[in-house]
Amino acid sequence: MKRVLTPGTFDPITYGHLDIITRASQLSDEVVVAVAASPEKHPLFTLEERTELVRVVTQNLPNVEVRSFDGLLVDFAHEMGARALIRGLRAITDFEYEFQMSALNYQLADDLDTIFIMSPPQYMYLSSSIVREVASLGGNVDRFVPPEVVRALDEKFGLR
Repeated sequence: MKRVLTPGTFDPITYGHLDIITRASQLSDEVVVAVAASPEKHPLFTLEERTELVRVVTQNLPNVEVRSFDGLLVDFAHEMGARALIRGLRAITDFEYEFQMSALNYQLADDLDTIFIMSPPQYMYLSSSIVREVASLGGNVDRFVPPEVVRALDEKFGLR
């Protein structure tokens, strides 16, 4: 497999995201981590902040490139020359949403496949929204996100 794209909002990037990105990097020649603008989600971090955090925590993966985008995922995937989208699955609720998105993306671009990677048990409950909530209440998120993200969350919530 040549180039794949791993999309997400990454608000913030978690160890669960990193697991999927790392595994994708072992399966393909090149991985583009596509950080989505997603203004409708009202992200805590700006697009630039999220992109930089992803870049910092993936710098040890030589075949991973981090890019931000705004617009249709399939258009960005074509622009990047990606052959497939790699998405993580945690639970049945993820499957329903991802199945719907995969079907839609196929209708928009039938030359782009979606590949799902199951999260390992230790990350099946983990989401960026849970991390944001715990951090906003002053809870310890060290085991959920890399140290760089812990510092960024502390700064956002005025905890440091």
